[in-house]
Amino acid sequence: MHRRIECSPAEWEARQQLAAAYRVFDLMGWGESIYNHISVKVPGEDHAFLINPFGLLYSEVCASNLVKIDIDGNVLDGSNHAVNKAGFTQHSYFHRHLPWAHAICHTHTTATMAVCSMEGGLQPVNFYACNFIGQLSYHDFEGVTVRAEEGERLLKNLGSKRVLMLRNHGPVILGSTIPEIFLTHWGLQRACEIQLATMAAGTPIRISDEVVAVHQRDIGQVQLPGGPGAPDFAAWVRKVDKIDRSWRD
Repeated sequence: MHRRIECSPAEWEARQQLAAAYRVFDLMGWGESIYNHISVKVPGEDHAFLINPFGLLYSEVCASNLVKIDIDGNVLDGSNHAVNKAGFTQHSYFHRHLPWAHAICHTHTTATMAVCSMEGGLQPVNFYACNFIGQLSYHDFEGVTVRAEEGERLLKNLGSKRVLMLRNHGPVILGSTIPEIFLTHWGLQRACEIQLATMAAGTPIRISDEVVAVHQRDIGQVQLPGGPGAPDFAAWVRKVDKIDRSWRD
């Protein structure tokens, strides 16, 4: 499963961090068999990014078997693995057109897919949801994302946001770093899980726009060392390491 990779120290660091992300997502139960994707730009190479080899479980991903491709889909590192066309089409378009989108993930967790499939989407009915109200964009379902021309609509519907809820499908989360998209996904997952649980139990108490605004203002005062999500991601990587360190190879 491992192969020799000739790359810069910066790329190897990116490979290890991305491989760690796949293992953390797997540990959290956010994998979807061999499907879905997390990608990261290769440092210093604007038109190259790393993505999972199609056919492997998240628990099998390691630094050396990630596939390096350019935004046109050409394999750059000699990998024999295929790349999921849906993953390439979606991620390459965002990596091409959004300079700040260094890291992107797309998942099919039950909770996030359920909320993406609800009229009204995410509602202001719990603490975590308040983080996201007004911060999400939505894109109507057009079928599996393999057509390049859908990229234009994905980008337009994302607008200035960093989370795009694909209706009847699942979320796409974009950010500057892998820890950032990890923390965003963790919060969104919790918001969706609690919304579903609350709606199953009874009528949710909606939080007013005024309180949501205060919440978002005040939560922004929390300054985390290393940037958004860094301590959270590091904590889960430590847990992964106690189980299996093969992602580092």
